[in-house]
Parts: sequence; C-alpha cells; structure tokens
Amino acid sequence: MLRLVWVIGISLPFIIYYFFRLVYVEQHPEKFTEESRYAIARNMINQAMRNAFIHTKGYGMEKLPSEGGYILYPNHQGKYDVLGIIHVHDSPCSIVIDEKRSHLPLANEVTRLLKGVRLNRDDMKAQVDGIMRIADEVKQGRRYILFAEGGYTFNENHLQEFHAGAFKCALKAGCPIVPVVLVDSYVPFGRNGLQPVFTQVHFLDPIPYEAYKGCRTSEIASMVKQRIQEKLDELKK
Repeated sequence: MLRLVWVIGISLPFIIYYFFRLVYVEQHPEKFTEESRYAIARNMINQAMRNAFIHTKGYGMEKLPSEGGYILYPNHQGKYDVLGIIHVHDSPCSIVIDEKRSHLPLANEVTRLLKGVRLNRDDMKAQVDGIMRIADEVKQGRRYILFAEGGYTFNENHLQEFHAGAFKCALKAGCPIVPVVLVDSYVPFGRNGLQPVFTQVHFLDPIPYEAYKGCRTSEIASMVKQRIQEKLDELKK
C-alpha cells in the first residue's frame, strides 16, 4: 500500500497531464486509433512503473497469435496484474474489470483509454451484455485480458478457483485462449516498502478453439488452470 500511495503522490503532475489528455482523447475519438490509445496507456503505465521502482520481464511473446482476436486468461494476484501484462504485450489489448475496482487510480484511466468492459457482479443482465460485447469484439479481432479467478485475497503465487463462467466469452467468440502466468505480481502493491521489485509475465502456448469447442466451461477452466499451475511448478524448481 505504501508504494501505491507513493506513486500517486510523486506522480501527481503526470496524473494531471494524463487526466486532461484523456479528456481530449474522448472528445476527439476520430483522431485516435486503437493503437494510439494503447500507446498512451502504455506510456502512462511505464511512467508509473519507473516512479514506483517496478521492473517486469515478459516471456513467450513470440507465442502470441500474430493475427485475429484472442483472450488472455492470467492468474490473479493483485492491483498490478493488468499493468504488468500491458507493459510486455505489444499489440493493443483491452481489459475486463470489476466495476468497483475499475475506479481505482490508474485502473480507471487505463480502462477508459482501452475501452475496457466494466462488469457489475450485482447485475446479471449487465454481465450477459458484457460477455456478448467481448465475444463480438474478439470476433472482430480485439484482444482482452480476463481474470478467471475473479478476485485475489493475498494468494501470492498460489492459484484459487477458476470460475467457469469466465470462459463463456471464448466459447462464443470461437477464439484462441492464451493462458498467462504472473509471478510475484502481488508484491508491488501488496507489500509495504519502496525497494525495487521484480515481476514476471509468461505467455503460454495458445489453446486453439478446435481444442476446447466441445468442452463444458468447467472443463476449459480446469484445462487453463492446470497449464498455469504446471508453469508455476516449473518455475519453482
């Protein structure tokens, strides 16, 4: 928490700059492509990382599909997760985020820039509409980050339950699923202190639609969780 307070305080001038930058972007959407909006979001994230002494290394970027839409399914560790993924994911992607958490500093700005989907867990109709929107946009070539664990409770590098419903988007879109392994992503905003911290993002082999199209969502959830767990076990050796 100390690091989060620190980065907000020391980054106040650039937060103000990006606030007005974001207002301009939203007032003139015709001037900004998805690539340019993504570049602005990454610049904002990279500045925050420098101010917060956070270093993230990415692995397996060459495995990502070169064309078409797909959904990234990472394990969930903390407030830094999305920022770390976007830092190492060069192609534009968007996010699916809990409505309440989406209004936290940085998360709100990134969600708006990337035209992310905010899901209200208390509104089933809104959730269904969100799933349909994600599926339709992925069919058109967009990429999304979606956390199947749903939340995090100081689980560190240990996995929690993967919710089957999170994979309805992929089934409806008929797209590749990319399991993502986050390592030590809980550290930046989950531990007190301002010493430099290091996290990792590992992109695993994509799971093509043909490999899961006949499966129930619970079976897909188990498949993705198993692959992430195997990579975590491998990294512990």
